[in-house]
Order: sequence, then C-alpha cells, then structure tokens
Amino acid sequence: MIPKFHCHVIQHDDTIHTALEKLKKHDVDGLPVLKGNSYKGIITRYLIYKHYFESESSRETYVHETLAADIATHQESFLTGKEIFERTLIDLKDFPILAVVDEKGEFLGVVTRSDVVEQFKSAFGMLRPGIRIAFTTVETEGRIARLSEIAHQYREHIISLVTFDETDKLVRRIVMKVEKKSNTQKFIKKLEDAGFGILDIQEDE
Repeated sequence: MIPKFHCHVIQHDDTIHTALEKLKKHDVDGLPVLKGNSYKGIITRYLIYKHYFESESSRETYVHETLAADIATHQESFLTGKEIFERTLIDLKDFPILAVVDEKGEFLGVVTRSDVVEQFKSAFGMLRPGIRIAFTTVETEGRIARLSEIAHQYREHIISLVTFDETDKLVRRIVMKVEKKSNTQKFIKKLEDAGFGILDIQEDE
C-alpha cells in the first residue's frame, strides 16, 4: 500500500479541470476522491473522457463545472488491508488503482496495478538473476519434499518456487529459479533422474 501521505488525491468538490491537472502533473492513472478524509470513490482519465463524450456539455463547461464527485466510481469497491495478494491481483485486473479504507470509511492509502505487478515479479524471482527451470511432476505426496532434498544435496539456493495445477490432475507444473552455480547442470540431471520432467531452462542474461 502507498500510504495516504504519499498519495495524490482530490476532494469531492474539486472540478474535473483540477483533476486533469493533477493527473498530468503527477503522471498517475487515477485519483481517490475524498470528502475531508472520508473515501468517496475514484476518478481516472478514462472515466473523465468517457463522461465527457457521453455528456452534451462543451469542453469548457464540462471541465470547469463538473465535480469529481459527479463521476467518481468504486465507492463500494475498495480494500481493507487484510486481503491476500492473489485476491488483490484479481481486483486490479480491470482497474488501475484501488483505495484502502478503514472500518470507518477513512482513507488510508492506495494499491496500484503496477505495485501488484512488482510483487508478482518478485514471487517469480524476476528481480534477481539466476536460472529458471520449468518442469512437471506427478501429483503424489512428498514430491515437493523430494525436490527440496535434491536442492539441499546440491546446495542450491532457491530464489523462487511456484507451482501450478495442470489440466491433468495427476500432473503438477513447477517453476523454480535458482542461483547460477558450477554444479547447476548436475542438479538438473538429478531432477530428471528423480522423475521431474524438465520443460524449459532459461538463464538471465
């Protein structure tokens, strides 16, 4: 979350002209709309242009007489700060920014789509150099433990480990990223010998 004292916001009775100036000045996709410190929705560039083209007002009238509160959306769609990462990723799939609000409706900050993407990149180890190994394994008890044993045996440092269900419920796909070491090829060969089907190996350049 970006805390409120680092957020760019707009008051509910500010005009669209003010909103557009703030969006341009700070190069952001959206602004939380507040009444004092109470959350009243969000406006974005897209919403501003959409409402303008749907209105019968001239440009000057629209930007100087329409208020932020008039076009704000997502009044009932916000985060409380207790959501898990995966849920936040889904919530931000179709919208660039969501407010974080407390139980009294007071504005606490925002979470942006770009912030979530950065966490997603971190989960896959994309922020650190290494070797990415994608492989499959049968869906049986103890396979992750076996993988850990092999990694420990070869003293591999695992940067990230993500698993996916395949359409075949008896197979699981795993993406692991490890630091590059002199014995990495031996480690990969051991994985194959242990029944892990290597799909792809990529080294960061």
